[in-house]
Amino acid sequence: MAGLNRPSNFGPFHPLDSRQEIRLNIGMKEDSFETLAVHAGEDREAHFGALSVPIYPASVFAFTDPDEGIAIHNDEKPGYYYGRLGNPTQTALEKAMAELEGGEAALALASGMAAISAAAFSLLRSGDHVVAPESMYSTTTNFLRYIGGQFGIETTFVDAANAEAYAAAIRPNTRMFWVESPSNPLVKITDIAEVSSIGRAAGIATVVDNTFATPFNQRPLSLGADLVIHSATKYLGGHSDLTAGVIVGRGELVEAARKGPAKFYGGNIAPQVAWLVLRGIKTLALRMERHNENAMRLAEYLSELSAVKAVHYPGLADHPGNETAARQMRGFGGMLAADIGTADAAKSLVGKLRVCTFATSLGGVETL
Repeated sequence: MAGLNRPSNFGPFHPLDSRQEIRLNIGMKEDSFETLAVHAGEDREAHFGALSVPIYPASVFAFTDPDEGIAIHNDEKPGYYYGRLGNPTQTALEKAMAELEGGEAALALASGMAAISAAAFSLLRSGDHVVAPESMYSTTTNFLRYIGGQFGIETTFVDAANAEAYAAAIRPNTRMFWVESPSNPLVKITDIAEVSSIGRAAGIATVVDNTFATPFNQRPLSLGADLVIHSATKYLGGHSDLTAGVIVGRGELVEAARKGPAKFYGGNIAPQVAWLVLRGIKTLALRMERHNENAMRLAEYLSELSAVKAVHYPGLADHPGNETAARQMRGFGGMLAADIGTADAAKSLVGKLRVCTFATSLGGVETL
């Protein structure tokens, strides 16, 4: 396609036009992402051979004896005792997400904002400092401003398309770099490897919101990030019928979130919702292929229209982040932005759409 700078594959991914490379032996460790998405999180022996992970709606789990109860409570033995703190369906989702993102551990929560706040509160204390994009998901921006007023955690907002802007904003009390790439709503691209390297050298944790890309297109942990965040409400669920969030990354950081904010603030995921996310993940690869393809074709089409002032899509050769995106992404994602001049023109366009739905979300099989 015109203007398409194709990204390279990374990690264990294999292009679909090389079918012979897809491992059919499930025992092999280098399955394609397509195969991994279908089988991630499986433990058939633990679930009596069930092909679909069962939903465990129990809020309380019994112990065989007092010693077992004490051991499970003290994390000396694997197990469950109270639904707010985990159940087997949630564990299956966490295992699946750790596999898909290449992380040591994962934590599933009730929403994307529950994941964002749990990550932040596990890394930050009063008086700490954060560096974050000036253009990103507005609720994340408002959250960082909120904790600034409530807890004295200050944030410097920078042009995240310039990795050196993160370095320039570092203070002695900086504890977290926040990255969102591609960003909401202008799909700006941040060099994740470079920002992560800057953070690592300064002892600063790098957290990447990977909601727009999904692990199909991008795996920030392999680029040096410490934690990855998802609003599973979007592409992971994929059908506009659930609300969930996930944290993936270094084991000690995930456990800090599990035993701190997730435990005390109550943002636990329902087992029924965890199961829906697991089901959505099984078709993630197929859906993202089509999202990538459709967005690229639409971006190219809009670029040819005189009424469109600008098209923001990292797959276009003239996008400022195209080279970086091609280097760190497998595909360019399903989100794009178009500038048609005025608010009135935008309202008029939205009012005339017949297939696209005017709604506040993204990532479902519907076009929103």
